[in-house]
Amino acid sequence: MKYLVENGLTLLVEENHAAPVVAIQVWVRVGSADEGPDEAGLAHLHEHMLFKGTGRRGPGEIARTVEACGGEINAWTSFDQTVYHVVVGSRFFAEGMDVLADAVTSAAFDPAELQREIEVVCEEIKRCQDSPTRKLSRELFAAAFSRHPYGKPVIGTEASVRGFTREGILRFYRRWYKPENAVVIVVGDVREAEAVEQARKLFAWPPAPFEPAPPRPFEPHREQVLARVREEPLKEGYLSIAWPSPPLIHEDVAALDALSIVLGHGEASRLQRAMKRDRLLCSEVQASCYTPVDPGLTIVGLTLQPTTTREAVREALAQTYRLRSEEVTPEELSLACRLLESDAVYQRETVQGQARKLGFYQSSAGGVEFEQRYLEHVAQLTPSRLREAAERWIDPAAAVLAALLPDRDAPSEDELLELLREAGRVSRVRAPASSAAPEKRARVRFAEHAKTGPLLREELPGGGVLLIKEERAVPLVALRVAWQGGLRAEDASNSGINALLARLVSKGTQTRGAERLVREMEAMGGSMGGNAGRNSFGLRAEFLSRHLAEGFDVFAEGIGAPAFDPEEVQRERTLQIDELRSREDNPAGIAFLLFGETLYRKHPYRFDSLGTESSVGRLEPGLLAQYRSHQYPTGAVTLSVVGDVDPEQVRELVRRKLNGSAAPRKVLAPPQEEPLLAPRFAVKKLDKAQAHLVIGFPGTRLSDEARWPLEVLSAVLSGQGGRLFVELRDKRSLAYSVTSFSMEGLDPGYFAVYIGCGPGKVQEALDGIRNELRRVRESLIPAEELERARTHLIGTHAISLQRNSARAAVYAFDECYGLGADASAKYAERIAAVTAEEVLAAAQRVLTPSREVIALVAPEGAIPAELSR
Repeated sequence: MKYLVENGLTLLVEENHAAPVVAIQVWVRVGSADEGPDEAGLAHLHEHMLFKGTGRRGPGEIARTVEACGGEINAWTSFDQTVYHVVVGSRFFAEGMDVLADAVTSAAFDPAELQREIEVVCEEIKRCQDSPTRKLSRELFAAAFSRHPYGKPVIGTEASVRGFTREGILRFYRRWYKPENAVVIVVGDVREAEAVEQARKLFAWPPAPFEPAPPRPFEPHREQVLARVREEPLKEGYLSIAWPSPPLIHEDVAALDALSIVLGHGEASRLQRAMKRDRLLCSEVQASCYTPVDPGLTIVGLTLQPTTTREAVREALAQTYRLRSEEVTPEELSLACRLLESDAVYQRETVQGQARKLGFYQSSAGGVEFEQRYLEHVAQLTPSRLREAAERWIDPAAAVLAALLPDRDAPSEDELLELLREAGRVSRVRAPASSAAPEKRARVRFAEHAKTGPLLREELPGGGVLLIKEERAVPLVALRVAWQGGLRAEDASNSGINALLARLVSKGTQTRGAERLVREMEAMGGSMGGNAGRNSFGLRAEFLSRHLAEGFDVFAEGIGAPAFDPEEVQRERTLQIDELRSREDNPAGIAFLLFGETLYRKHPYRFDSLGTESSVGRLEPGLLAQYRSHQYPTGAVTLSVVGDVDPEQVRELVRRKLNGSAAPRKVLAPPQEEPLLAPRFAVKKLDKAQAHLVIGFPGTRLSDEARWPLEVLSAVLSGQGGRLFVELRDKRSLAYSVTSFSMEGLDPGYFAVYIGCGPGKVQEALDGIRNELRRVRESLIPAEELERARTHLIGTHAISLQRNSARAAVYAFDECYGLGADASAKYAERIAAVTAEEVLAAAQRVLTPSREVIALVAPEGAIPAELSR
């Protein structure tokens, strides 16, 4: 329901009582594209500063208030909007509304806090410099938009951010943060009348006239191709090609979205088939249509080896330009439309997803009615309409290419520019237009009442376990199977085998080839894949519930009749090795791998989940098939089914389709670690903009009662209201990212803290982390802080289980690990019972300085003396 409040504020309320959770969002219609010449990054800085205190709440108090309500608070900035969002348990709705309204309408902009947060944003900028995908996006948009402000980075530059003053930020805030320029969205377990009452009372800015945003500079139509290439010290190349696209409200958007799916969404798409399956020209490829408020871009993105760049660009352009001369097939169009329509269903699984959709449509498209118009356009699509849209928008003369390429064996900017010109000169015969009418597809129907049933458990004849949970809120079903295994079932000779098996899940069964399998799943509005973790291996699938019988048939084959086609194995093995070689492009990931190798000397938890080049190179089809059948027998499977299902139908499908012979569950006995008697450290030098530090300690098992106080301890330290965040980020501006976590396993895991900071701040960050760990070892957590941490954990646990897929995974893993399928239902009780004394005891037992393990990835010259020995 939509309301226009007396002061001009737009309010959208949607009741959803499927879970005791409510999402509150504020969409302010100002983004980086509305900034003036001296304001680059100012919209994004507001996103930070609005959480730094108000007239009623000091720095950190906003986050602490939300976390004390068991909620989550965050924000993001785009070209067109700045969005502030809270998710809380519905019993804390009034508190959530109050704190978010206070932050948005009454920010203090304290001068000292502003200077500290400017330093934090500069650390965020450094983090972006270490991300190849973020740097590539920046290069692409700068090349594609020479006049329009979409060409400027949302976050700004270090120089522009350091130049901001309190006077300038107040001027920006008073210009844009007005009720007429904001949309408040409330979705969840709340009464509409209460939401309206709270919004009217709390979202009250001082009265002042509002002047709408002036027209943005128009981007002229490009008539010459452009290439922008940067050499970088990378292991893989990152390349994008883009063409102008219309704004969100244009009638061609649905057609371009469908074209993007046909071209590069999923394993059955044209680019995936031509460039990964047939020729291995790249390790990743995708296509998307970015349609913001103003004209955007249709983008093809590639991750590749420098030696294949030329052929990859040729093939990507050839496949894209085929859309201008040839119509897509009716089957391709049908799959694309089904995926677009099912996306609207998946968005309704969470209150925050639904709120985000409503906010986007209201602020970007002029109203939530846009969704219905868009779906009507999807329903009317035909192959000829898609080609007409491609002819209008995928203009070879307007192509823009941006690339970050390793400084070896890569083509020059001039070479890539000539490839763009060459592709544009190719003459293509326009095939005759078809007269096919739009396909008539059954509409997805939602249940009138969100029925939910108990968690049902029964043992299967082969020794496995079936879990069923009826959840009728959305017409979806999620399936998950799990076996104990994963890294725990690997050794040095076969490390990486579980990751490869997971990649092969969607690459065919004994009766279905890879392409057929993917297309069948997409036709059901779903997907299927594998997952390999530290303690388990499994399969997952999700699709529209009306396809339960067909979907379960495919899933059951994936469980009991996997195929290990030599060509598929060779392709996926090569891609896994390519991914291994590119590890250094993610320095934070390298830090965690280094930490694992340093903490564990014997246990397979020390292995990289991707293995090594030599171990992966030995994984032949026969070895894979033998390992899979021996380690993960069908009869011993734990199967979880959650969603819009009839339990009796599920039982019947399992009886008919999942016939595994009796098989005892494998008892793994990996080598255990000797007690850690002295500190350890490891350093890897990488020339990056940030240093990445992990400091941790041997931890506990999932079955250890100490896991509960350690989870509470981590909540005390982490989160926006936690000690690490407040002390190291809020007060000292050392980092953008700092957090802690307790990682339990079937064997002892670890407790660790991570921080990404500037190279000159490593010693101060290390000292600061140690000081916070010392404090929790030496003193009891105050009662109020303890209660906040417990309530935050309980609330975020409930928020995380809104999706069927999340519940299916939790039920399957808990049963598989011997904790009991209903363990998650007892989570709140276990956390609520944790005492300050138990937290202190756990900290003293685990966070022992003599058992400290440090991993640091940093540039030369940033290594503290104590880690240089």
